[in-house]
Amino acid sequence: MYKIVSKRTLTDNIFLMDIEAPRVAKSALPGQFVIVKNTDRGERIPLTVADFDRDRGTVTIVFQTVGKSTLELATYNEGDYVCDFVGPLGRPSDLVDESVEELKKKSIIFIAGGVGAAPVYPQVKWLHEKGVDADVIVGSRTKDLLIMEEDMKAVAGNLYISTDDGSYGFNGRVTDCLKDLVENKGKKYDHAVVIGPMIMMKFAAAMTKELNIPTIVSLNPIMVDGTGMCGACRVTVGDEVKFACVDGPEFDGHLINYDEAMRRQAMYKTEEGRAKLKFEEGDTHSHGGCGCGGDK
Repeated sequence: MYKIVSKRTLTDNIFLMDIEAPRVAKSALPGQFVIVKNTDRGERIPLTVADFDRDRGTVTIVFQTVGKSTLELATYNEGDYVCDFVGPLGRPSDLVDESVEELKKKSIIFIAGGVGAAPVYPQVKWLHEKGVDADVIVGSRTKDLLIMEEDMKAVAGNLYISTDDGSYGFNGRVTDCLKDLVENKGKKYDHAVVIGPMIMMKFAAAMTKELNIPTIVSLNPIMVDGTGMCGACRVTVGDEVKFACVDGPEFDGHLINYDEAMRRQAMYKTEEGRAKLKFEEGDTHSHGGCGCGGDK
């Protein structure tokens, strides 16, 4: 059992929790994820590590209520316990493997959409602690849906807020904000990390390709069971079949077939759709077996 040591409500349906999990906190790195189960019979919920404190032995998760299991988790409070908290899983951010000297030579931009601010934060914080400042764009549909602004402000070199409706910060989408920074503000970037809804990552990657900025995206949003067995996060990257939870969650953003991935997401929500995908994809459907239920 894993204790919830603190809880914050970020918006009406987005919550932050610090979970007491010393062994996970000891090994966690930016870009990785955990699997949470509320009860022993509960569904598996893959969630990106939003922060970790090795001294306190805590791991921070941020989640949006999009299904039964996350709705149930949102009812838990400080002092309650979740049954399972497994991790860290997935591959860490590629930035972790680079020398600090090389990172300092780069001009890095992070682009976060909605809940994507949560997995962006630990990467920016990690860089900040190494003396590397990165620019960050955080976008949301409206000011009321913006999360982690103050947290991000403390670690970003420059923080740019973008709202689709113009209610706060830059008036427009994150792609518009990036284009404005490059074309009107004289900014130059040679590395981008984009995390958010699939449709947002698709258009942001198209923009960074136009601007000739190498780009990494995180496919955590398409995970279901977090092990590769359900086939939900199967995606085509270039000419290869990959699984976000096993091979990622980060990939070259300019090589992903976003339209295929989004079609699979829609089909996977129905039993008939899952059966059709399993039949059509045969041995490439999963990393071994199927049978998970999903909360996303």
